[in-house]
Amino acid sequence: AIMVTYPSTFGVFEPGVKEVCEMVHQHGGQVYMDGANMNAQIGLCSPGEIGADVCHLNLHKTFCIPHGGGGPGVGPIGVKSHLAPYLPGHPLIATGGDKAIAPVSGSPWGSASILPISWAYIKMMGGRGLTHATKLTLLNANYILSRLKPHFPILYTNAAGRCAHEFILDVRPFKDTAGVEAIDVAKRLQDYGFHAPTMSWPVANTLMIEPTESENLAELDRFCDALIEIRREISAIEKGEQPRQGNVMKMAPHTQQDLLREE
Repeated sequence: AIMVTYPSTFGVFEPGVKEVCEMVHQHGGQVYMDGANMNAQIGLCSPGEIGADVCHLNLHKTFCIPHGGGGPGVGPIGVKSHLAPYLPGHPLIATGGDKAIAPVSGSPWGSASILPISWAYIKMMGGRGLTHATKLTLLNANYILSRLKPHFPILYTNAAGRCAHEFILDVRPFKDTAGVEAIDVAKRLQDYGFHAPTMSWPVANTLMIEPTESENLAELDRFCDALIEIRREISAIEKGEQPRQGNVMKMAPHTQQDLLREE
């Protein structure tokens, strides 16, 4: 069996994913899809259509559940019909198929405090709203990519130079040219009022930017402007206008007193 994420964690709709699934099935294997990036699929395609036999949906990534905060990690696991008989059973509640495996959770339907939030979100959005959110997710990521591409290398795109719902900003060259690494960019973003994007995943010393559907254009522009200004600060180090140590990048984040002083 294989496990795939679609779109890939590189931020690309891999065009050969159906072919890969077919090859696995031809040799008697199964395909498990990680639903981590389902917010780029909802309403536009589906794991079953692509060829997955099993897929879990991360409610904290797609259906309104806050990320982190002590958990719990929760979400449905969908399977093709040939696997339905093996879905987990429960000693007290009638769940699973006629060949059910043992329970994987004491609560047969997940967290009662979490699932109503996702249910309410889906009901309020409806199919049309969820599809629109997916489109905004893709649009927002490609908007940021287009604004940052003249200033930073973008690690992976498709044949048209576009991404899916996220993309990888490659800051690795700055280690040699300016002594600046991803962690320095992440800390400097705090001075501009932003929590840093995912750092060093899936590629070490890079930043993976995933705006989702939640931010408006003004906030996207504010984020882009901050990164473009940071690129200018890196350029000043590269040109020798600022020292490689003791500069605004290496000293970030700064205290509020440093940021707000008038002189």
